[in-house]
Amino acid sequence: MRLSPALVEAYVDAAAAVLRFERPADAVLSAFFRAHPKLGVHDRGFVADSVYALLRRRRLLEFALDEIGVARPGARMLALASLVRVAGHNLREIAGVARGELARLEAVKGAARGALPLAVDCDLPDWVVERALPIFGEAGLRSLAHALARPAPLDLRVNLAATSRDEAAAALAADGIAALPTPYSPAGLRVAGKPALARNRLFTSGAIEVQDEGSQLLCLLLGPRRGDMVVDFCAGAGGKSLALGALMRSTGRIYAFDVSERRLAKLAPRLARSGLSNVHPQRIESERDARIRRLAGKIDRVLVDAPCTGLGTLRRNPDLKWRQDERALAELAAKQAAILGAAAALVKRGGRLLYATCSILAEENERVVQAFRAAHPDFDLVPPAAAFAAARIVLPEHGAEDPFLRLRPDVHGTDAFFGALMARN
Repeated sequence: MRLSPALVEAYVDAAAAVLRFERPADAVLSAFFRAHPKLGVHDRGFVADSVYALLRRRRLLEFALDEIGVARPGARMLALASLVRVAGHNLREIAGVARGELARLEAVKGAARGALPLAVDCDLPDWVVERALPIFGEAGLRSLAHALARPAPLDLRVNLAATSRDEAAAALAADGIAALPTPYSPAGLRVAGKPALARNRLFTSGAIEVQDEGSQLLCLLLGPRRGDMVVDFCAGAGGKSLALGALMRSTGRIYAFDVSERRLAKLAPRLARSGLSNVHPQRIESERDARIRRLAGKIDRVLVDAPCTGLGTLRRNPDLKWRQDERALAELAAKQAAILGAAAALVKRGGRLLYATCSILAEENERVVQAFRAAHPDFDLVPPAAAFAAARIVLPEHGAEDPFLRLRPDVHGTDAFFGALMARN
């Protein structure tokens, strides 16, 4: 594929905008494409894919460029180096590159081909490696990081109240979309490639929703029953609220709480498509909102999908590893503890509380739960294997007595999730 000078420059400009790390990469790219309407769908796809490839291997690129004498490379050199080193383009395919740049790009193809430092091989910031290494060990961290550096597949959740998984797969196949059952979730389908689903009849009718299998498993872990009162404490755009509502067959009541009106607004069309009548979105001011206090001790199931660094979603959001830092981690840990404490007050005796993150760090996971349980001895951990038994779900590398759920892309094929299920006695 020959890359025209205009396309190369568009990619370089987009990469430079994203590498300022002022906003999430997807938001920056959306704004960039709105400002460049002449870029066709294939060109937009090339630009987006190339920018994300650069974000996934930025540290390797910097290391290789430094090895050939280019210290602190600018956005343009990083972007061009990614085309030849990460995407594998031949130099003859890249138009509009200066002679001096070509020499550097030729050199970078052969640089950094030996053993790499752990943080470079993992393509993670030093502070993340320092914290993750004691948890996973060197071999485990390399395996996890390499999986996080690959693009995520497209997972769907079938609305089993509307159709069966087999019927949904057959209908997608009739539309030329190949989809196979996911390994663990009984409602999951994994789609090949990146098909456009927004106008697909299954999507518009609410028969399918885009949702990573790991997110589906968290909802199954909470195990809501028909007729339950449920709170999704940090509902966001409501993917888990909808999954919980489907598990409850539209009975009972689910409060989808979030502090962001903008995030909850994204739930409205999804809820309308789903046909569910038991999900009730509500914006709250904070975890101390009066509407929350009125529900104290009345809720059967509470999900706290806590705000976190998001390092478990690097397959989808590789810019997060460069937009987060140690100060943000400390601030998030304090917020997580406050939210979990407030959510716990809602749980009735005999009810269950699920604390979940998409983080790989103990500061956001085990340590938050350990501190919470020290202050709340009336909450006991429920091993995930026991909770999953009713759904006949058996996860590899999860023993019967393991107290926490730990999902990993290299082991389970999902985003990296942490979950701690607790029962109030």
